[in-house]
Amino acid sequence: MLTKAPKGTKDMLPEQAYKWHYIEKAFADICEKYGFEEIRTPMFEHTELFQRSVGDTTDIVQKEMYSFQDYGKRAITLKPEGTSPVVRAYVEHKLYAGVQPSKFYYNIPCFRYEKPQSGRLREFHQFGIETFGTFDMMADAEIISLAYEFLNEMGITDIELRINSVGCPNCRKVHREALKDFLKPKYDQLCDTCKDRYERNPMRILDCKSPDCQVLVQGAPMMLDYLCDDCSDAFTQLKNNLDAMGIDYVVDPGIVRGLDYYTKTAFEFVTTKIGAQGTVCGGGRYDHLVEEIGGPSTPGVGFGLGKERLLLTMEACKAQIPEPEGADVFIAFMGDEAKALGLKLMGQLRQKGLKVQMDIMGRNIKNQFKYANRINARKTVVIGQDEIENNSFAIKDMSTSQQVTVSVENIIDELLK
Repeated sequence: MLTKAPKGTKDMLPEQAYKWHYIEKAFADICEKYGFEEIRTPMFEHTELFQRSVGDTTDIVQKEMYSFQDYGKRAITLKPEGTSPVVRAYVEHKLYAGVQPSKFYYNIPCFRYEKPQSGRLREFHQFGIETFGTFDMMADAEIISLAYEFLNEMGITDIELRINSVGCPNCRKVHREALKDFLKPKYDQLCDTCKDRYERNPMRILDCKSPDCQVLVQGAPMMLDYLCDDCSDAFTQLKNNLDAMGIDYVVDPGIVRGLDYYTKTAFEFVTTKIGAQGTVCGGGRYDHLVEEIGGPSTPGVGFGLGKERLLLTMEACKAQIPEPEGADVFIAFMGDEAKALGLKLMGQLRQKGLKVQMDIMGRNIKNQFKYANRINARKTVVIGQDEIENNSFAIKDMSTSQQVTVSVENIIDELLK
């Protein structure tokens, strides 16, 4: 067990790291282009934060949270999602008192105890953005536009934007009763989880992953048919904004999302490239979450995007990720005096910003050249007794095998070229 990672976790090895660096930089760049600023929150929070915000009828709170008591007898949870901690930080630091809207992005690990599957782990990593302080549906369209542009930049093909409205507490009451009336004759056939949801949050039954429950909810009343005037107008505005931006979408009344705090907008980007579990990005509006956590009444909207699923989808789409370049310079040496000169040169070149390596395994000169090839070094500087006596070093271009001799005084300038 000591040499095996815990179930549902995965190591990121050096040969994969460049892919993560690529998507992380691209996401940070596009967020900054849209005016979002980075925020970082702790890896764990008080358990009550997620119980109040995510909702005690969700699978996350009921089954999936990694919760424990610390030495101070406090209930602590490794964060299962990113929005609630950002809302907590927004309230704690009174960021609502500043100029609005507040626009944040983050890059975080999350933890959920669920069955590991392709692109879905117990420790997973997520990009996310949140906008606070405006009811204007331009904010919803903006974050959808950001996700749309980012996914296109990452080479994702066969992607479809699906949107829905999950209403507000007022119109949900009417829909709730209609849905319960529809499901009442089928109650005994529902799974145990959905039986529990029947009283507490029947809309979540529409999102059940059980194939049997999916059959039972066919023809169920949909929220779109019960929207109040305010929610209906908001949904129309969202569609108008997306139309103006030239972003194609499909209205999908079945989108509920797995978190209780959503109001009005709910959306997903779905692809057929990774099988049935094809949601790459999802989010929506949460106009009461800040108030629920203890802040002033403040609207919000955001999304989460799983990094593992993104990379899996990029691979399925054959998206090109530039491979990292090798060392700029490898210094091959023979003898202790040559090693000392090589170490000095290596330090000087690194100070100039070059990527430089030397052998630390005691290889002979032939194997040093082999190693230089393995690390894709662009140039190899050769320092031996002849080079020391002539006060000049040999530089070999590893791609052409051409070699030139340069004086010690000019070696740095030559390599910087």
